Amino acid sequence: VLLEESGGGLVQAGGSLRLSCVASGFPSGGFTFDDYAISWFRQAPGKEREGVSCISAGAASTHYTDSMKGRVAISSDNAKNTVYLQMSSLKPEDTAVYYCAASILCRLGRSSDMDYWGKGTLVTVSS
Repeated sequence: VLLEESGGGLVQAGGSLRLSCVASGFPSGGFTFDDYAISWFRQAPGKEREGVSCISAGAASTHYTDSMKGRVAISSDNAKNTVYLQMSSLKPEDTAVYYCAASILCRLGRSSDMDYWGKGTLVTVSS
């Protein structure tokens, strides 16, 4: 299973970005995109990776880290095997590489529970 993030870039403080995570390569007869929860993590320079948001399989529930609650919204388009992270009111401290990851259950922030990872997309917020 491959996960590919996109949508990162340079944005001014107060601006918005929408990140995308496209999943592919599901084995025939096995789990499909609909069976996986997708999480977004981020890792800033010199800091540990932290969970940002998670959407459960079938989009039954969503979860957000407190530091970004109210500024981010996660959604999925199962027809496109894609999960989006809409971020607004961005702050310089949101600068990080953002990763998406897949797991069977929604485990916000629990890196060790993730089955698959993308390579990340860099978000830089200037002041």
